[in-house]
This record gives sequence, structure tokens and C-alpha cells, in this order.
Amino acid sequence: MANDTVITVVGNLTADPELRYTQNGVAVANFTIASTPRTFDRASNEWKDGEALFLRASVWREFAEHVASSLSKGSRVVATGRLRQRSFETKEGEKRTSIELEVDEIGPSLRYATAAVTRAPGSAASGGGNSDWSAPAGGNEWPAPAAPVAGGDPWGAGSAEPSNDDAPF
Repeated sequence: MANDTVITVVGNLTADPELRYTQNGVAVANFTIASTPRTFDRASNEWKDGEALFLRASVWREFAEHVASSLSKGSRVVATGRLRQRSFETKEGEKRTSIELEVDEIGPSLRYATAAVTRAPGSAASGGGNSDWSAPAGGNEWPAPAAPVAGGDPWGAGSAEPSNDDAPF
């Protein structure tokens, strides 16, 4: 993994993620991210689209199910992962090579939209992505928020009077 090529791609999904299951019941979601660079042309004083990159991507296990239920065609996403080169032969016997993104993290871009995040039930608080890590027993819950301090003072200062303490810097 030390020599993997890690990249971040920002773009739009060209179709809904395709969720499938292997013969062993492992979920995999495949999708394509279209990323189009934009440059400003000073001569015409307008933005111009460059050549689009269409990058196939995949996610596995519970992560795949989360992607399939959360993202859809047209969603603007930010994805980080490792590039993988795959060689194959077509039905006509031609040898081909493709570059694909094995996604480690993906989420909606918040540049032009908002999103509400809901923690999936049974998800480990840490880990995720393509890892097989799980939380230790009893470590599967978020910590409870601290109880409010009497008087509504979250800093526990106890008084509305300004103190004479100087900042420590």
C-alpha cells in the first residue's frame, strides 16, 4: 500500500451506483465519476470546459451499501482512493487496460449543495472504507454529550462578570 497512487477526484456521478453482491454475499458498488476541468479564458472573459475524465470507481462491503443508498446520478462528489490498473481481453480477443479508482472515502460535495449526515446503525465509530477493522466490544457507540452546567454557562465560569485574567499568549 505504500507505493499506491492515491488521488482525489471531484466530479458528478454519471448514473446511480450499481450495487451487486458476489457469490459469497459481499456487496460491491460500481459507478463512474465524470470530472471536467474548467479554465478561465481571459480573451473571451468566460469559463471554458476542458476534456472530461470518466473514471470508473468501486467500493466494497457495507461501504458499498452506504454509497448506493446515499448517492445518485448527478450527485457532485469528492472521492479519494487508489488507482488500480486492470488488464483484460475483449470477446474479440483484443487486449485492453483500464484505470479504475478503488475508493477509500467518498461523500457529497458541499460547494453547491447541503447534506444531512445520518450515522448508519451498527457502523463502527472508527474505521470504514475498505478496511476490515471493527470497533472493540462496547466501543460501537458515540460518547454521550456532557450534561449542561447549571445556569446555562457551558464554560463553567460561574459569573457574567469579566475576569481580569490575561490570555496565556
